[in-house]
Amino acid sequence: MASVSAPSQTATSPTAPLQRGIVKMVLSGCAIIVRGQPRGGPPPERQINLSNIRAGAMARRAAQGQPDTKDTPDEPWAFQAREFLRKKLIGKEVCFTVEIKTALGREYGMVYLGKSTAGENIAESLVTEGLATVRREGIRGNNPEQARLCEFEDQAKASKKGLWSEGGGIHTIRDIKYTIENPRNFVDSLHQKPINAIIEHVRDGSVVRALLLPDNYMVTVMLSGVKCPTFRREADGTETPEPFAAEAKFFTESRLLQRDVQIILESCPNQIILGTILHPNGNITELLLKEGFARCVDWSMAVYTQGAEKLRAGERSAKERKVRIWKDYVAPTANLDQKDRQFVAKVMQVVNADAMVVKLNSGEYKTIHLSSIRPPRIEGEEKNKDKDKRFRPLYDIPYMFEAREFLRKKLIGKKVNVTVDYIRAATGPGESTPAFAERTCATVTIGGINIAEALVSKGLATVIRYRQDDDQRSSHYDELLAAEARAIKNGKGLHSKKEVPIHRVADISGETQKAKQFLPFLQRAGRSEAVVEYVFSGSRLKLYMPKETCLITFLLAGIECPRSSRNMPGGMQVAEPFSDEAMLFTKELVLQREVEVEVESMDKAGNFIGWLHIEGVNLSVALVENALSKVHFTAERSAYYKTLVSAEEACRQRKEKIWANYEEKPVEEVVHVSEEKERVAKYRPVYVTEISDSLHFYTQDVETGSQLESLMETMRAEIAAQPPVEGSYSARRGDYCIAKFADGEWYRARVEKVVSPAKVHVFYIDYGNREVVSSTRLAAIPPAFSTRTLPAQATEYVFAFIQIPQDEDARADVVDCIVRDIQNTQCLLNVEYSGATCPHVTLQFGDTKEDVGLGLVKEGLVMVEVRKEKHLQKMVTEYLNSQESAKSARLNIWRYGDFRADDADEFGYRR
Repeated sequence: MASVSAPSQTATSPTAPLQRGIVKMVLSGCAIIVRGQPRGGPPPERQINLSNIRAGAMARRAAQGQPDTKDTPDEPWAFQAREFLRKKLIGKEVCFTVEIKTALGREYGMVYLGKSTAGENIAESLVTEGLATVRREGIRGNNPEQARLCEFEDQAKASKKGLWSEGGGIHTIRDIKYTIENPRNFVDSLHQKPINAIIEHVRDGSVVRALLLPDNYMVTVMLSGVKCPTFRREADGTETPEPFAAEAKFFTESRLLQRDVQIILESCPNQIILGTILHPNGNITELLLKEGFARCVDWSMAVYTQGAEKLRAGERSAKERKVRIWKDYVAPTANLDQKDRQFVAKVMQVVNADAMVVKLNSGEYKTIHLSSIRPPRIEGEEKNKDKDKRFRPLYDIPYMFEAREFLRKKLIGKKVNVTVDYIRAATGPGESTPAFAERTCATVTIGGINIAEALVSKGLATVIRYRQDDDQRSSHYDELLAAEARAIKNGKGLHSKKEVPIHRVADISGETQKAKQFLPFLQRAGRSEAVVEYVFSGSRLKLYMPKETCLITFLLAGIECPRSSRNMPGGMQVAEPFSDEAMLFTKELVLQREVEVEVESMDKAGNFIGWLHIEGVNLSVALVENALSKVHFTAERSAYYKTLVSAEEACRQRKEKIWANYEEKPVEEVVHVSEEKERVAKYRPVYVTEISDSLHFYTQDVETGSQLESLMETMRAEIAAQPPVEGSYSARRGDYCIAKFADGEWYRARVEKVVSPAKVHVFYIDYGNREVVSSTRLAAIPPAFSTRTLPAQATEYVFAFIQIPQDEDARADVVDCIVRDIQNTQCLLNVEYSGATCPHVTLQFGDTKEDVGLGLVKEGLVMVEVRKEKHLQKMVTEYLNSQESAKSARLNIWRYGDFRADDADEFGYRR
C-alpha cells in the first residue's frame, strides 16, 4: 500500500468529535479501515489515515492485462509496520478523531486503542518502534502532538530501532510469489498438512486470497465442499450481488480477514485451489452452512478432509430452520406424513436394478425406487445394434442381470426399512427420454446396510449427478459417491476393463419344437432348480432354469385355477371369480423365489406341465387348500391326488371362496343340461368402420363410442402441445404406437410388419383399416392412451350362414354393395357362433331391422353356408329358401343357373 502523507489543501476541524468503530483491515503502517456495528446487513466502513506520520508502502502486484507495468516490492519495514498494526488492531474497538478531510474525501486523524483517548496512541506506538517516520515539514509550534511524535522518533533513532537500524532494512522486503507454475504439484507436495497463513482479501463468502507463510505465496483459495452467493460482473464492469452475497462476504470477512489461520490445501482441479481454513474459533466452512450462507457442492465435497457428513448436517440444520438462502425452502418430503416417510415393508418383487415392489403393513403394494442411482444401461452404438433382434433388457444389458440377482437374493421376502427421500414427479416423453410415471425414491436398508450403496460399491449401478440446486437426492448421497469412487478405483462391475458378461438365455416359451426336444431332459432330471420370473395367473408361470439357462412357461399340474381376464378374438374374456386372488396368492408365495419343479408333460402350445415346490410346499396343494383352485381329473395319476382331494373336500365343506355358492346338484338336472339350447338373439348397436375384400368387417360398440372420442380428443391435444420428433420412433412388429393418417390426424395403431423404415404395415386398432406408412409418420403411444386405458375398439367379425363367391368380379360386387349399404353406419349385431379367426354374426340395418346377410342372399350375391347346429336350423332354412328364390329368378351369380355341379369342387364351390 502506498504511504500516506498530509495533503497540501486541507479542511481542518478545530474541535474534532471522538468517533468509535471496529478495525476491519490494516492497509499499511499508516492506514486502516474502520467499520461500524452491523444492523440488518453489512455495516458502513471508512478509511482513516494516521496524521503526521509516514510508513513504507506495501508491495503491489502489476495491473493485469497491462504488460508495461511491473510488480512493486515492499518498501523496507513496510510489512513489519502493517503486521504491527494488524496484530494489535484487527477486530478490536478503537476511537478516532478526524482532523483533516481532503477535497477528495480522504480522512486523516488520530487513532486510539479502546473506547477513549486514554488508550494507546497508535501513531506514537509506530514511531516509538521505529516503524514510521514523523512528517516534520510544516510543523506548527503550538501542536503538542507533533512535538511528542518528534521526541519518540528521536528516541527510536537513538536506539536504532526499525527504520533506524543499520543495513537499510533490505532483509525486511518480502519475495512475494503471485503465481505458481504447477498448482497441482504444489498442492500435492504439501500432503494436506496445515499451513500458516494470513487472509489478505475476501472475494465472497467462500473464496479468499491468502498469504502462505513463511514462503510468501499469494494464492486464491476456494472453500472445499461449499459455495456462497457471489457477485456477478455485468458488461459495464459493475458487480451485482446475488441474494445474501454481501451478507455472506461480511460473515467471512468479520471472522477471517487479516487473521492468522491455518489452511489445508486439499485439491487443485482445473487450476482452482480447494482448501479448508481452520481458525482457533472454528471451521468457517461449517459455520457458513449452519448459518444459511452457503450450500453444499458435490464436485468439491469429495476432497473435503474434515468429514463431509458435518457439512451435510450443517446444511440440513439451516434448511430446517429456513434461514438466509433457505428462507423459501420446502423439503422434498414436506407433504408426506411421518408414517409415509419412514416405514417397514416386505419386498415382494425386484422390478429392476433400482426398483422394487414392497408390501406395507396395511397390505397395500408400493413401488419403491432406490434414490440417486442409475441401473446399468446401454449407450451409444450398442443401443442401435441388432435392432431386429428381440431386446431383453434383463439379459442384454451388461450387468443388469447381476444387479437384479444381487437385489433378489438379498431382499426377496425380507423386511426392509424404507426412508423416503423425495417424490420424482411424472414426466412426459421427450426427444431422447421416455415418459416416466411418478416415482417414490427412497433409501432402503436391511440389517443396517444401505442397499443402494452396496449395489454401487459392487459396480452394479452408478450414481446420478444433479444440478447444484436440485435437492431431490438421496439422504446418503455422499456415501454413494464414495462407494462409486471405490468401485471405479477397484475396477468393479461396470467399471471393469474386462469383457462384459454375456447371458445367452433361450426363451422356449411357446416354441413347440424346442420344447419337445427339451422335455425328455427335464423329465429325466426329476426335481430341477428354477427361479419364478413372472406370474401370469394362479397356475401359469414363467420360470428361469439356471442350469439349462433357458426360460419356460410352466403350468401347475393337477388343478383347475380360475381364469384371469384376457383378450380374445371375440373381445375381452371376463375374469372368473377369485382369479385375481389366486394370482396374488401365487405371486406372494413364489415370485422371484428359488423353487424346485417336476416336469411331467407338455401341452400342444409348448408349455410344460408339472409340480412346483417351494420350501417343502407344493403350490398346487397350497392353492387348493386356500380354496383358490379345484382338483383336475388329471391329478388321479399323481402321488399328490389324495392330498389334493382331501384339501378340496375340506374347503367345499367350509364353503370358502370358490366354493361359497356350491350346492350339491340333483342327478335329474343333468338331463336338462344336455338338451340343445335355443338360438339366443341379443342384438346390440354397433358402428361399422371397415369392410375387407374377404367380407370380414370391423365394428365399434356404440356404448363405448363416447369414451373413444374423448380419448382421441385428449390425445391429439397432448400431441399438439408436445409434438413427437419426426423419425425418432423405431417400429417393431407387434408394438402399439400412434400413426398419422392421410387426414393429418393421429390414431392408435399396431405395427404388423416392417419391410423397411419407409414401408411399415400398420393396423388402426380402433377402426380396423390397414395402411403402409413411413416410420416418420409413427410415434410412441403416450402411456395415458394405451390399450390399458381403453382396449382396442375395432372388433373383427364375419357374416354367419354366408359363403362368398370365388369369382373376383362377383366378390367385388358383394363388397361394393356392403360398403354402400353399411360402412360408417350404425347397425345391430348378434353373435351366432364362433369361427377359426373371429365370431360369425348376423347384422341388421339400424332403421329397418332387416337382416343384411339375408338381403345379400335374396339378391343372389352370395351363397348360403349350411350349419348343422339344431338351434340354428330355423335361420338356415330361411336363408336356404331365399337362396332358392334368387336361383329361380336367376339373379346375379345364378344368372346362368345353378353352377355348383358335383364336379365343381375344383373351382372352390361346395354344396
